[in-house]
Amino acid sequence: MEQNRLLENELEQVKTLSPIEKYTLFRKTYPEFLYEGYTLEQLDRSLKVTYHFRVPGLAEFAPTWTLPVPDFSSLENGVVKRLLFSLGLVELVSYWKIACPPVVRILCGHISPQQAEWWKQQYKQGLGEFFYRNGIPVGPDFMEIESEGEDFSVPASSDRELRGCIIPVGGGKDSIVTLTLLSRMREESYCYVMNSRGATEHSAELAGYPPEKRLNIKRTLAPEMLELNKQGYLNGHTPFSALVAFSGVLMAELYGKKYVVLSNESSANESTVKGSDVNHQYSKSFQFEADFDRYVKDYIGSQVAYFSLLRPWSEFQIAAYFSGLKAFHPYFRSCNAGSKTDSWCGHCAKCLFVALILTPFLTDGEISGIFGREILEDETLIPTLQELAGMTDEKPFECVGSREEICCAMALGIRVREEKGLPLPKLLQYFQSTPLYPAARKDDTRFFDYYQEQNLLPPAFAAQMRQETEKLKAEFCGKEEKA
Repeated sequence: MEQNRLLENELEQVKTLSPIEKYTLFRKTYPEFLYEGYTLEQLDRSLKVTYHFRVPGLAEFAPTWTLPVPDFSSLENGVVKRLLFSLGLVELVSYWKIACPPVVRILCGHISPQQAEWWKQQYKQGLGEFFYRNGIPVGPDFMEIESEGEDFSVPASSDRELRGCIIPVGGGKDSIVTLTLLSRMREESYCYVMNSRGATEHSAELAGYPPEKRLNIKRTLAPEMLELNKQGYLNGHTPFSALVAFSGVLMAELYGKKYVVLSNESSANESTVKGSDVNHQYSKSFQFEADFDRYVKDYIGSQVAYFSLLRPWSEFQIAAYFSGLKAFHPYFRSCNAGSKTDSWCGHCAKCLFVALILTPFLTDGEISGIFGREILEDETLIPTLQELAGMTDEKPFECVGSREEICCAMALGIRVREEKGLPLPKLLQYFQSTPLYPAARKDDTRFFDYYQEQNLLPPAFAAQMRQETEKLKAEFCGKEEKA
């Protein structure tokens, strides 16, 4: 690590400062962030990419990516070079936020003023939660991006034929639904798995993807960043899905695939903070999806199409579909708190959201079986339920569904149990006592009619999703007693 410009006694004082005071101090102390370049190392059937970042006077960072590569000659392709360079541009966001230098200087490639403005928007929106939770105001001059070196901004033309899909798999219910819906394309597709764990491997295997059809990507963080976090430098949420976007298109180019198919639903468009554009899921939103698609076409020159198959659906519909995929229920995981142990913690907002959205479609016993505890009986989670249902200005800063559909799911879950003469778990009893319940109950199946027209689905995929929407409605509407 470079010699810190802040003396040891000043570092101790830093820990006592507010985030906005740190932001002001760090920007004065560290005015530049340098993207110096990246190095490639060819391993046995894989490529190790090391990015080189530096904040003069603070630290050097060398995060790595290890990618499976079918043919090293493809690394000479201009599109691949632009994607490797661009992956570094999104990777550096995680390191920039440590001190938020006012100038990002790219020393290993040139981008146009239009590209620079695109990236500034990604910082502003993708770090919206970071700025909001740290109380940092973001003005038009919060950063500038300067670049020099090789020009990466001229798209290349190509007439190569692309077929099949790259399907990112995180181990949660959404990507499992996508894998199932695209089973007809399995033979010509690959799963994309970053930093593999049990849930991702089980999901891919159960979906019919053997090890040779899984592209296992390994991403490692620079330890210097973790050390600076301990010292009191700025920390917070970064747009992880943007990393998946650039690396997903890179893998599609390397393997000759036509589509990168995400599993982001329309609910990801809802802001986390009422009355604002602060969205924990910004890089899963349609706005990012559309912006990224334009960037790939205009500045990368790739023919790969990037879209979310589940964009037309709500989390409510995804939960309904997933409820029928019983083989996956013991293995799927979405809990961030339990990610290191590949488990559900059973106490966080993400766990509670998954339990609530499944209440119309699974029994209380089935839900308890998933989480290993009677999560719907835990009254200590009532404040979290209030946040999820919209009783507070903020939703939990997690990837969760919209406020309205969570209320509808609970209302329908209550009706299903009442019609079967079953007792209500305590959390559903609580929701039934709130003013939100009557409105949700009036039309508790309305999300089966939902279809978000604002999407990037190619025609064949759109036709399939419309058919699946009608099938789902026919299966469940009028048959709520299923649970």
